[in-house]
Amino acid sequence: MNRNAIFLLLFVLLCGSVHSQGVVLSNKQETCLNEESLLKHLQSLSSDAFEGRRTGTNGATKTKKYIVNQFYSLDVSPLVEDYLQPFFFIHKRNEYNGVNVLGLVKGSEFPNKYIVISAHYDHEGIKRGEIYNGADDNASGVSALFSFAEHFKNNPPKHSVILAAFDGEELGLQGSKYFVNNPVIPLKKIMLNINMDMISRSDKQELFVVGTSENKRLKYLVETTKTPKSLNLVLGHDGYDGREDWTYASDHTNFYKKRIPFLYFGVEDHKDYHEPTDDFENIHPQFYIDAVKTIISVFEKIDASSY
Repeated sequence: MNRNAIFLLLFVLLCGSVHSQGVVLSNKQETCLNEESLLKHLQSLSSDAFEGRRTGTNGATKTKKYIVNQFYSLDVSPLVEDYLQPFFFIHKRNEYNGVNVLGLVKGSEFPNKYIVISAHYDHEGIKRGEIYNGADDNASGVSALFSFAEHFKNNPPKHSVILAAFDGEELGLQGSKYFVNNPVIPLKKIMLNINMDMISRSDKQELFVVGTSENKRLKYLVETTKTPKSLNLVLGHDGYDGREDWTYASDHTNFYKKRIPFLYFGVEDHKDYHEPTDDFENIHPQFYIDAVKTIISVFEKIDASSY
């Protein structure tokens, strides 16, 4: 048996569901993650082959196809035709054609209530002959979407979940802006946006969560979520603690403007932020794994609640 086969067998035994006569047994108390798959997706999406994933380029087209293929293979249904929501925008007098990739996992108990889990897939592209691969920003968030999809195969959510890979974030949060201004489903049916942008490295082992300061119920659910001992989940960067205010820092902003509650998970800027050195080799693998586990655990807490 080769190494990959052994890993898969261990993953199924430790994390997968046990099927017997139609009964599915699963442990929802501890989030189990296909760590190898998570890191592999991050490495792939931040490789030179995707040319920095700038909106409207060949690299963005390759990324879009990659996301669609993963959603399809993970049994995520299309929210819109072929998963694709195209849109047009002008930024700094330049015209762009963006494409959001939108998948749907139907809720088992509350199919008409939705939680949007989002991450932007675009980055800076190629500048002065150098590729800005954007491993942390934001191949990390997109790869986490696939981990959510894998998780849902054995742990179906109670509420419907939209997995949204937004385009055009680096050019003014354009993909999420189009999504909320041209809703596929009524906005009143969206309970929450969980947004992930830069979650794969932190020298201080700190993952910040923004969005709890004005929502006591969300704050309670986040604070009572168990996290790995090696990771510090810190509430803040919301305009009330003296830190930089991240309320308007990423795609959650457009949900906030529509008065939709949000949780934004991210890390503080590092020396490779928006530099060509934001490569896979510079992420912190164990921190990233723990961060994704934590975010999934927070989701599970919210999904199981009456929130």
